[in-house]
Amino acid sequence: MVGDQEVESSYDHICETFDDMNLNENLLRGIFAYGFEKPSAIQQRAILPSIQGHDVIAQAQSGTGKTATFSIAMLQQIDTSNPKCQALVVVALGDYMDVTCHVFIGGTYVAQDIERLKRGQQIV
Repeated sequence: MVGDQEVESSYDHICETFDDMNLNENLLRGIFAYGFEKPSAIQQRAILPSIQGHDVIAQAQSGTGKTATFSIAMLQQIDTSNPKCQALVVVALGDYMDVTCHVFIGGTYVAQDIERLKRGQQIV
């Protein structure tokens, strides 16, 4: 039991802080600027194995930090020198990383979307 969250895990390493995860300095800046201070139970157990390339199945209640968990893992692995798409989902945690991304939605000009893709988007 962590706080009021019950946790089952086959991965025994727990990162008590974001600093313990050896994350990119600019990603850490984004994490702290977004208001995160300490990783939640799901983040303590799922971010590092995701970064290390392990298959991770993470299930937790709404509001426990799942989206940030997979977003942090993805942003840590993005090669910022490569303009090609490298990930599918993102949140504002990558603002300090000079990562290019674009969201495609209905009701906009497709030609502009195609042009953005041609210029290269690391995250779509």
